[in-house]
Amino acid sequence: MKHGVNTVALVVFVLFFLLVTVMGFLASRWRRADSALHLDEWGLGGRSFGTWITWFLLGGDLYTAYTFIAVPAAVYGAGAAGFFAVPYTIIAYPLVFLFLPRLWSVARVHGYVTPADFVRGRYGSRGLSLAVAVTGILATMPYIALQLVGIQAVLDTLGVGGGANSNWFVKDLPLFLAFAVLAAYTYSSGLRAPALIAFVKDTLVYIVIIVAVIYLPMRLGGYGHIFDQAAQKFSTINPKTKQPVGAMFTGPKAQWTYATLALGSALALFMYPHTVTGVLAAKSRNTVRRNMAILPAYSLMLGLLALLGFLAIAAGVGKGVAGYNPQLAVPQLFDKLFPSWFTGVAFAAIGIGALVPAAIMSIAAANLFTRNIYKEFIAPAATPEQETKVAKIVSLLVKVGALVFVLGMDKQLAINLQLLGGIWILQTCVSIVAGLFTRWFHRWALLAGWAAGMAYGTWKAYGLASPATKHFGGNSTTIPVIGQIGYIGLTAFVLNLGVAVLLTLVLKAAKAPEGVDETSPADYSAETGDPELKNAPQPVAAH
Repeated sequence: MKHGVNTVALVVFVLFFLLVTVMGFLASRWRRADSALHLDEWGLGGRSFGTWITWFLLGGDLYTAYTFIAVPAAVYGAGAAGFFAVPYTIIAYPLVFLFLPRLWSVARVHGYVTPADFVRGRYGSRGLSLAVAVTGILATMPYIALQLVGIQAVLDTLGVGGGANSNWFVKDLPLFLAFAVLAAYTYSSGLRAPALIAFVKDTLVYIVIIVAVIYLPMRLGGYGHIFDQAAQKFSTINPKTKQPVGAMFTGPKAQWTYATLALGSALALFMYPHTVTGVLAAKSRNTVRRNMAILPAYSLMLGLLALLGFLAIAAGVGKGVAGYNPQLAVPQLFDKLFPSWFTGVAFAAIGIGALVPAAIMSIAAANLFTRNIYKEFIAPAATPEQETKVAKIVSLLVKVGALVFVLGMDKQLAINLQLLGGIWILQTCVSIVAGLFTRWFHRWALLAGWAAGMAYGTWKAYGLASPATKHFGGNSTTIPVIGQIGYIGLTAFVLNLGVAVLLTLVLKAAKAPEGVDETSPADYSAETGDPELKNAPQPVAAH
């Protein structure tokens, strides 16, 4: 890694950052509605995005700066296990193709803004809706923090912000500035800002990855040499565990872990509030379907991205450094082997790749709080204008919380909490997905199943230690009955589903009140158009 400030790279990075900042503020004028003071407009972009805008938005939403850093870091540290992200994104799209169009349709008919809105309407349960909303907010917060960690890794590699001995304000000033810009244009433009910026972000990401997997192997002696170097590293015995530090192929003992992690992550991917927000912003049911068909193109990009972990090993990044942080492998690889000007382009891709999802995540969290906590429990008579104002303020508070978390706490804690967030968000899957196809489940049984899954997942994750932390040090442990090591989130999901089924049978037998379902079968297949929202006030006929 070069020492000092990489001036050329920094200038290129700043120019791209200024470009997306201007775009972020101009986005408030893009597709402007007659009445911008409505949560549909600020929080869902007016539900008006077509196929390509939605594709870029969802791509910018799902493939974040942390993905850019964490996936190659996992491959760098463990080898084949790090590739689980590739099959899980491939599995996810056929699964969500089955239910996301139905969610879009019912949300469009009833004016639902969040998944918790749907749960409230489907089951007539404020408690279950609150559980889904709180889980979504808790799972999203550390995810936002990790986007800021991604920006911080780039700034550290660029050499800006002063050295380790600088005072805290000077050291973190660049991150403060990036945060302030993100907060300002998100407050002003809502979801339109990340939707517009996503075009730049995704284009840069594709350019950087394609150049990296072609150009860097030429510098490193070809892929044969790269894989040899990686195999050499992974065959090294860890003196503490007496086991190899990694593997080029997933061994028999790791296959359950790999498969359950991929399946569980696929089920959880579109349960996150920010991904649902991107889907509900689409203008038609067919827009959602088309996106589920073309989004796997990003999985190809993800596979190429994972290869960067092997390239970092062959380049000697972090070699011989005690306690090396694999999260720095990709930034330092680019800084070491790319020309300075292209290093700036690559770092801009990572930096902008943090801004887009961080903006969408903060908007999604704000939507959840506003619709499912503030309006439901605090101010039921709130007008659409009041809802929008509250959501804007909450989006700022969410980003401030993430910034304080990043600056005041250990980065490892943010990583641990994000892993825990994945376990948690998966527990909302039963209520949301089952509700899109059947009303058979009882609302109290779903709430009990959610609580059981949350408790089991948290308990098991708390008991896992790693070299970096005593608790929440991983996401896989022994699966009861089967006896294999598997993903905690999927085991908790099975427990959640089992409890929900059994209690539903009991509660139905006891004839417990089931709540009012405000939806109808036709709502789940509503097509494109502008149907009147069923929850909106209807005009009074003239006499």
